[in-house]
Amino acid sequence: MQITKRQNIIIQNPETNEFLADAFYPEIEGKLPLIIFVHGYKGYKDWGAWNLMAEKYAKAGFFFVKFNFSHNGTTVDNPHQFTDLEAFGNNNYTKELSDLEAVIDFFVMNEKVNNEKIVLIGHSRGGGISIIKTYEDERINGLITLASVDTLDRFPKNSAFEKWKESGVFYVINGRTKQEMPHYYQFYEDFEKDEHRFDVERAAEMAKAHLLIIHGTNDESVCVKNAEHLHILNPNSELYLIENANHTFGAKEPWEENILPEDLNEVVEKSIEFINDKLVNE
Repeated sequence: MQITKRQNIIIQNPETNEFLADAFYPEIEGKLPLIIFVHGYKGYKDWGAWNLMAEKYAKAGFFFVKFNFSHNGTTVDNPHQFTDLEAFGNNNYTKELSDLEAVIDFFVMNEKVNNEKIVLIGHSRGGGISIIKTYEDERINGLITLASVDTLDRFPKNSAFEKWKESGVFYVINGRTKQEMPHYYQFYEDFEKDEHRFDVERAAEMAKAHLLIIHGTNDESVCVKNAEHLHILNPNSELYLIENANHTFGAKEPWEENILPEDLNEVVEKSIEFINDKLVNE
């Protein structure tokens, strides 16, 4: 099966900034379900094994899209590194939801896409964003969360919060690149003024799409209890735990092998089975 890869497509979003997206899809007859992957905090579309993941979804008969949030710290000219830390510091949830809307709007117009079968796959913080978007957008039929958070209220607490408010910025060290990555206080202000909208728990309860929750039992970044909580909030969801899997399901940056790590491969295979069962073969 021939797979077409269109990489670094420029998406325009007048509410934020331009950013890049990739589309992987098979050259077969008929319209394809649209699968959109939403990366997480300190993530980007070309991180680790995401390209291999994209190919596997495409080979399964899907139109698979991944993208960089406009303010994730990468740029159109340099999508693989955090070269725009000012943009990173000015990111917020409103911008991420706006970017996701722009991605959906762009790709539903593609002649290869079946716009009645749209699935979001959100990793980590991208899972929280995807849950909210699924509740807000009736076009989305399916949602798969990977190591997702169950709240977007993940800000500094107590004295650390007061210091952030006073100074206007706090920094997080990127363990891989060793960069000091800024977070400006506007991030919290954006959250506070629209806190009801950013309520992941409420969105999970209210979302009508088919929902699969995948989490590793050895997740070092987002506790597996987040997944169990999301499942309780949405009893119609399916909870799938991968024993001893970590936050990125065995993937890392850079990923130099030509096959998926075992746990991430299980994630993809379970997701393909879920999409086929709930959307394709319904």
